[in-house]
Amino acid sequence: MKNLDAKNEFLQLNQDTPVNVSRRHFLLSSVGLAAGAFVLSVGIPLRQTRAAQAGGMAAGTRVPAFLRITADNKIYFQSPFVEGGQGVFTAMAQIIGEELDAEPIKFIVENAPTGPDYQVVKGFGRITGGSMSVQTSYSTMRKLGALARQMLLQAGAKALNVDVSELTTTPGKVVHLKSNRSLDYGQLAEQAMGLPVPDPESIKLRDPKDFRWIGAPVERLDVYMKSTGKAEYCIDIKVDDMLHAAVKHAPRLGMTVSSITNLEQVNAMRGVHSVHILEGAVAVVAPHWWDAKRAADAAQVDWIEPKGEAQGSMRFMPADFSTQSFNDMLAARKERGLDAEVKGNASKVLSDAKDDTVIEATYRTQHLRHAQLEPPSALARFNTDGSLDVWCPNQAPDMFLADIAKRTGLAEDKIHLHSPILGGFFGRHFLYHAASPYPQAIILAKKVGKPIKLIWSREEEFLRDTVRPMAAVRLKAAISNNKPLALDIVSSTEGPTDAIWGRNPEKVDPTAVEGLAGKAYDIPHVRVGYDFVKSPMMQGYWRSVGNSMNDFVYECFFDEMADKAGVDPMQMRQQLLQENKRLSHLLNVVVESSGGWKRGPFTAEDGSVRARGIAMAAPFGSHAAAIAEVSIEKGKVRVHHIWEAIDPGSIVNPAIIKAQIQSAAAMGVSQVLFEEVIYEKGLPLARNYNKYPMIRPTHMPEVHVSIIESGEKMGGIGEPGLPAVSPAIVNAVSHLLGRRIRRIPLSGVMLEDKTKSPSNMT
Repeated sequence: MKNLDAKNEFLQLNQDTPVNVSRRHFLLSSVGLAAGAFVLSVGIPLRQTRAAQAGGMAAGTRVPAFLRITADNKIYFQSPFVEGGQGVFTAMAQIIGEELDAEPIKFIVENAPTGPDYQVVKGFGRITGGSMSVQTSYSTMRKLGALARQMLLQAGAKALNVDVSELTTTPGKVVHLKSNRSLDYGQLAEQAMGLPVPDPESIKLRDPKDFRWIGAPVERLDVYMKSTGKAEYCIDIKVDDMLHAAVKHAPRLGMTVSSITNLEQVNAMRGVHSVHILEGAVAVVAPHWWDAKRAADAAQVDWIEPKGEAQGSMRFMPADFSTQSFNDMLAARKERGLDAEVKGNASKVLSDAKDDTVIEATYRTQHLRHAQLEPPSALARFNTDGSLDVWCPNQAPDMFLADIAKRTGLAEDKIHLHSPILGGFFGRHFLYHAASPYPQAIILAKKVGKPIKLIWSREEEFLRDTVRPMAAVRLKAAISNNKPLALDIVSSTEGPTDAIWGRNPEKVDPTAVEGLAGKAYDIPHVRVGYDFVKSPMMQGYWRSVGNSMNDFVYECFFDEMADKAGVDPMQMRQQLLQENKRLSHLLNVVVESSGGWKRGPFTAEDGSVRARGIAMAAPFGSHAAAIAEVSIEKGKVRVHHIWEAIDPGSIVNPAIIKAQIQSAAAMGVSQVLFEEVIYEKGLPLARNYNKYPMIRPTHMPEVHVSIIESGEKMGGIGEPGLPAVSPAIVNAVSHLLGRRIRRIPLSGVMLEDKTKSPSNMT
């Protein structure tokens, strides 16, 4: 992300100038600039070639593939990880700048092209997701910065005609203290970048006690560009001679086009260049997108019913499918599924337990949309030299490159994949077949012979977005000596990884049971099962993946076990974590931050009757604990406060962590109160935000964040803040109502009960 002179450009603001009603034009006109001022793709083909020739060097060590320092001391960095609002560009600049000895604010960060140099996520190659970016590349990026600094020192030694051991650096300079001489990095960059990269094992990294930027709340690099509308997303990109395209998808997955009954009329509409039949869709090409959309909307299509089974990359959506009946079917299942976790002998303990010591329940979770602000788009251009350029939002450039090569038959070195910044993602931009516009854009560009930019309208996005899986989870526990002795859990669902990459019937999809299996609580006998049930829905990863739904299930049932045992839920957590110092400390921190634990109900200063719920989660290598304070007003839940503590081991930017926890809390509140994808008769009820309620500013509670740097192995940040929020809220609501809530969203639950008053609570 380019860092411009914000102060000077803001001075150009002219409040007297009339502005366009669109946000982007408002922002641009406010600073007197035109769209397209920031071009991501400049220079990428050259760097792509360089990266592709990286054979023989470990990923992340070829300095010139990542860094370009110009004579005017600007530092350009190619980030292996895509910026989507999570702040990874800034974190990368902090980490590399720390070892390079360069201020992070001096960095201009862009998404890197494809190539082996950037496949720095061990075991995965290169993915922006799973909260992996910083935690998996932290050491690699530090070493990269240190290697670059060493190369600058070597170039400085030659330029100053001294031994390299006599040199040091200050931010942006190589310094010879004896002679009081120095050279800017920009003066040495060309010579330095031409030197051989030193052996990474020979590099000494900075002692953490001397960190200046790692661990500091460094200002984000992307805020100015985004807040002034100059950041360029895929939907903004233009190339010469391009045409626009819009599509109309089949109402149900698996349907195909028989004919367009009013084709002549559509062809005659304003601006229409051509009309095309695609797999499960009709596309219209025009010089302007709005003309293409109007024509696509007007197309009267005779659809062919699916044959009752998956066809190619398309799933089959039955005409009688409803999410409610599918969820009921999941809840009614009795299958035990595959073992995901076995500790002790939970089955025997439960079968031997007296009935009055056993508690069981079935919890349900719902489908969710990604509902990111940016509508999906893609731009494809076939070039006269036989190569292909594709611009599309994506979280895994090399996966997308391989897929495009497979689809087109082109060699990968003939394909230039450009990865713009993302307008929110939450798992939306993985490689989902039939849920991304780039395959259609490539086909249309080939058919038309011109560059094609295809934009899915919000309605088409809501029709084809992958959804978070839903699940019905059956839980049964035996209580002994005021604590759980055995716990048996079976989740009936289709895990997102199985849904995307294919099912291995002998293996458990770990993303289906994360948040249920591997808990730290000291329960002697545990069994977690995965009962695979294939869905007709196209499913994908959603923020926090399985944890987003399973921690709600587990942590709410935990409170049920505590109530059955006659123990306060927070105290039972302390009891079952007493051997775990890290989590015990986390629990204490969140309790202390809230002013001390009180479950309630209690009467607040405004007269409302409130209760608090507590929950914990340990996703993506980090640990989080949340306390929610709620009331019920006119049958609706109001969340007043969320106190959340997170322990990610070690940190890079506390300001970004705080922002991530706040945004995770917002999504957590949204999914527990409002969000749900509902299908009836094979069709989604919501095709836009108007029928897909989400959190509004007036629903947002105060979020209080505590960050713990325990020194343990670094965990993720982007996703861990969400899972504990939902159960904390539901536990509070359940306590306030005096009955358990076992499904979300709460907007679908009758809350007319009179809440318990402080006086009648025990």
